[in-house]
Amino acid sequence: MSEAPFAIIGPPGPGEGRPFSRATRAGGLVFVSGHSAPHDPARGIHRGATAAEQTRQALAMVDGILREAGSSLDRAMQLTMLITDPADYAECNAEYVKHFPNGLPARHTARFGVPTEAKVAFAAIALAGDTP
Repeated sequence: MSEAPFAIIGPPGPGEGRPFSRATRAGGLVFVSGHSAPHDPARGIHRGATAAEQTRQALAMVDGILREAGSSLDRAMQLTMLITDPADYAECNAEYVKHFPNGLPARHTARFGVPTEAKVAFAAIALAGDTP
């Protein structure tokens, strides 16, 4: 039996305000939507106060989504870093490079302004599967 041409990972649930899936998988690639660090104070989840903390947590979130889709951050080919304040760029970069000890994927950075207090978010494209 052949695999479906694409898979939706983490579609929005009923009544959820998010109009996108967390990721999709197609053509040997995983495409992860932009995600900031998780933040749900009612459940004791805080995204972090500094750009470095938020970078670390946002990349952990993206890695978790990639793993759910059958990949990992180690297989990322391209990331988009979205920052709200260009003054945080160096701090985000200093934390970012720690997550890619085997080499840095291609990346572009854009300033974003969504209705959130997040300092940074990431989107990713990675190879699907566990082997090169």
